[in-house]
Amino acid sequence: MEFDLLKELVSISSPFGKEEEISRFIASFLEEHGFDVELLPVEGFGSDVIAHLPGRSYTVVLNGHMDTVNLSPGWTKNPKGELEGDRFYGLGSADMKAGLAALLAAFVEMAELPRKERPTVIFTAVVDEEGYSRGAWELIRSGKLDRTDVVLVAEPTNERLMLGARGRFVVQVEVFGKKAHAARPHEGLNAIEELGRFVGSLWKIRFRNHRKLGAGSYCTLSIEGSADGLSVPDYARAIIDRHIVIGEDWERVSSELLNLAGRIKLKGDIRVSKFERPTPDMLPYVVRENDRFVNIFKSAHRAVLGGEPEIIYGRSVGDFNYFGTYLNKPTLVYGPVGGNWHGSDEWVSVESLKRVKRVYVEFLKALV
Repeated sequence: MEFDLLKELVSISSPFGKEEEISRFIASFLEEHGFDVELLPVEGFGSDVIAHLPGRSYTVVLNGHMDTVNLSPGWTKNPKGELEGDRFYGLGSADMKAGLAALLAAFVEMAELPRKERPTVIFTAVVDEEGYSRGAWELIRSGKLDRTDVVLVAEPTNERLMLGARGRFVVQVEVFGKKAHAARPHEGLNAIEELGRFVGSLWKIRFRNHRKLGAGSYCTLSIEGSADGLSVPDYARAIIDRHIVIGEDWERVSSELLNLAGRIKLKGDIRVSKFERPTPDMLPYVVRENDRFVNIFKSAHRAVLGGEPEIIYGRSVGDFNYFGTYLNKPTLVYGPVGGNWHGSDEWVSVESLKRVKRVYVEFLKALV
């Protein structure tokens, strides 16, 4: 079932902001299998899909996102789906329509068990993970997951168990200089040159080191400024990525940037602010490696594949950050082997997809 689902999901174009068709397909699939389906509208992005399976013991949320990035140039395989050996190629095949297919198949399989032999399961498929996580945030703030005990997210992890991830701020840095004729630059203050000097010094900032998540990072994403005719430019702006670990907050980040400006004797005025986003900050989280749900997952993995999964921690962000922080529930991330995420000729292993589905089912059974 999971491979047939994967082929169907990949055949449906669903770049973020255009998830209506795939949302309808998943809702129809679940209804055909006897589930009552709820659609949670997310303005401008279609709807999240929610289905409940009552059981006993714990309540587990299965989560996957329906959206993909836009198609990039350079594809040599069919982005709508092409099988070659064990690799199934297609846009979103690994990130994360394979994981979504495995969750759907596991959810249907659990419904075949008597109620007393399964936990309560809430299946959720969300929109806009690749943008601003509007779907995950709408789901959390709706209160529909308040009784959750554990969340399982099917992002591609190459069959490794991810127990946390760094967070992220997007920072806007503005520098204000002084205008003058470009033939006499010494009479002005070039904001572009000063901002360039600033971003070229970001490496001097020392980061907090976390035992599991490692250290944070800076990356300048864009820089802009222009002259008014033959003039010294008096304004420049940079957008900078700042990945953070636990113990780093906005006050720390803004302070370290302002301190850097002082250390390099930046000329002109500087303004540091958060780049506005429609959803809350993506904060870092960690799940304890001896957490009861982690131990149950390890046992399930061992029962299916003969060994415990490698434990990893995410370098970047995703919907899991919201579940791990704002929902504040143990959030486990585990998905199939694949490659070229967000690039051309993205692929996923079909055999890995099947193994991952079996691990999901074993984990859900073990929660009772």
